Amino acid sequence: MANGSKSGKAGKPSKEAKAAAKAARKQASKERRTQLWQAFQMQRKEDNLLLPLMIGVLVASAVVFFLVGLIFGIQWFLLPIGILIGVLLAFIIFGKRVQKTVYGKAEGQAGAAAWALENMQGAWRVKNAVTGTTQLDAVHRVIGRPGIILVAEGSPQRVKGLLAQEKKKTARLVGDTPIYDIVVGNDEGQVPLSQLVKYLNKLPRNIDTKRMDSIESRLAAIGGRTGTAMPKGPLPPGAKMKGMQRTIRRR
Repeated sequence: MANGSKSGKAGKPSKEAKAAAKAARKQASKERRTQLWQAFQMQRKEDNLLLPLMIGVLVASAVVFFLVGLIFGIQWFLLPIGILIGVLLAFIIFGKRVQKTVYGKAEGQAGAAAWALENMQGAWRVKNAVTGTTQLDAVHRVIGRPGIILVAEGSPQRVKGLLAQEKKKTARLVGDTPIYDIVVGNDEGQVPLSQLVKYLNKLPRNIDTKRMDSIESRLAAIGGRTGTAMPKGPLPPGAKMKGMQRTIRRR
C-alpha cells in the first residue's frame, strides 16, 4: 500500500530527494565560498602583510619540496605536494590573522569575554552573566572537564567582589569540584581576551561528562538570577569567529 512518501523502495531516497539534497549541498558550498571571499577581502584591506605572508609561505613550500625532490630525482612528483601544503599553510595564516583582527576589535568592549566563551569549540557549558552590575561588569560561568571556571570581565575592583561571592555560592552546591576564577584583561594576573580560550583549554581535566551533567543540574537552581543582561557581542552581526573558523577548515 502506498504511503504517499517520496522515498523509493526499501526506504531509499527517491531521485527527487537526492536532487534536492545535492542542490542544498551545492548552495551551502557556495555560501561558504562567498563568506570566505568576503572575509578575505575585509582582512586584506586592514592587513597589509596578509598577501605577502600567504604568497611567501606558498612559494617557500613549493621551493623546499622541489629542492628536496631534486636530491632524489623526484622533483616533479614532490612539487604538487609542496604547493598543496603551501596552500594549507596560507589558509592557516589567513585564519590566524583574521582571529587576531577580530579579537583586537573586541578588546576592552563590554561583552567581549561572553562572546569569546560562546564561540568556544568542545564540550563546554557556558552560562553568561550569572551575576553582574549595571556598569556591565559580569561574571560568566563555564562548566567543562577542568571543573567550573568563573570568568569575570569589567572593572577589576568591582569584579573582584563579584567573583568572590559567586565562587562561595557555587562551592556550596558542587562540593569538591575544582573552581577556577579568571579576570579578563591585560594587567598582571589577568588573562588577555585573545588568550582566554587557549587558557581554558590548557586547564587540567578533572571531571568527566557525567559529573558535568550533575553539576549543571545543581547550578540550574541559581542560574536564573543573573546580575545584568550582557550585549550579544562586541562585534557587528556576521563577525562570528566560530562560523569563520569552520569555513576556513572546510576549505
